Amino acid sequence: MKRFSFGVRAERHSERHSQECARGLNELESYLLAQAEVTEALSSAEAFAAQLPWLTTAQREEVVRLYITDRLQISRAFLQRVTGRALELQSQYSSRYHALQVRLLGLFLSALAVFVVVLMILVH
Repeated sequence: MKRFSFGVRAERHSERHSQECARGLNELESYLLAQAEVTEALSSAEAFAAQLPWLTTAQREEVVRLYITDRLQISRAFLQRVTGRALELQSQYSSRYHALQVRLLGLFLSALAVFVVVLMILVH
């Protein structure tokens, strides 16, 4: 008995550990993607400001700052729209999958009932 109990606890611990690792990897991936977006925004801002050679250093820095801020706001809004749509689709597919499961179970039970009736007829 104790061995089984230990196995269940170890399995739960392992599952929890796997979930924590997956969550940590997701957070790391999100951080790296965000940093890549910031780096790309900075690069684009620098390229944009380079097209305006008449700007003073302070003006150039302000243009770069505003460009980065705007770019990151656009990226954030885009990601929020994509996330919202992904959640909508997940909900739709979940409900469709559940309906399909119910329908399949109904067909199985109907077939089983027909089988039992036929079997009872054949036996008698």
